[in-house]
Amino acid sequence: MKELSVFKIGAKNDAFAKYFVGQSYLNPISKEQVFIANVTFEPGCRNNWHIHCAEKGGGQILLCTAGRGYYQEWGKDAVELNPGDCINIPVGVKHWHGAAPNEWFQHLAVEVPAENGSTEWCEPVSDEDYLKLK
Repeated sequence: MKELSVFKIGAKNDAFAKYFVGQSYLNPISKEQVFIANVTFEPGCRNNWHIHCAEKGGGQILLCTAGRGYYQEWGKDAVELNPGDCINIPVGVKHWHGAAPNEWFQHLAVEVPAENGSTEWCEPVSDEDYLKLK
């Protein structure tokens, strides 16, 4: 498989596969100070709706590096993501992100340091809603 950016695609994201529709890949870039992972989505792959929780701090930052994808907050329209885009996701916001239906997508996921941080995984994004995206 050809690399999409300077960040290697990594291994199949089997540990979190139950929270994704389609195949994703995970390559941890930094495990010290701040956790940063390169996440790659095959065309049509997206994660389930989810919420980043924390007592203090927390949230996530997405730095888009390759391909085309989407980010959507609950109750809002999806936003198209392209290389160079940055999304700041606050604690407590239900959202999803992933590839466009016919394109690969890659982003760096930066976990904002948190006290008692966790992720609450919710339902998959419906095919009906997802397939409305171009």
